Amino acid sequence: MKTSIPITAFFIIIGSILASACSQQGGAADSVLAYLQALSSRDENRVVLSSCAAWEGQARTELEAFSAVSVSLENASCSEAGTDGDFTLVDCTGKIIANYGNEILEIDLSERTYQTVYEGGEWRMCGYQ
Repeated sequence: MKTSIPITAFFIIIGSILASACSQQGGAADSVLAYLQALSSRDENRVVLSSCAAWEGQARTELEAFSAVSVSLENASCSEAGTDGDFTLVDCTGKIIANYGNEILEIDLSERTYQTVYEGGEWRMCGYQ
């Protein structure tokens, strides 16, 4: 007895697999960039939404550290750099520039490797090394 999948079902399955792959491709790097953009614009909702559940408290702490200063994100770009256990690692270039009045602090994004996880159907920033 020969069993066959109707052609429509076959294309639905293939389409679902491809859509899933496309939605995850580049998503880890995009999540870090979204986190950094939200942090620099001091958007608490976006900072939390861009963070994994385990990082939300630290994300709020980072956001609070920038609450009284002028912050900008300069030439930021991110790309996936491998995995470490459950984390997908992301490297970034560019800077966060925090202006404390008479003092300017530049945070070089390339000095950190960001950790991301796929959580709740989305890639989320979950810390850094």
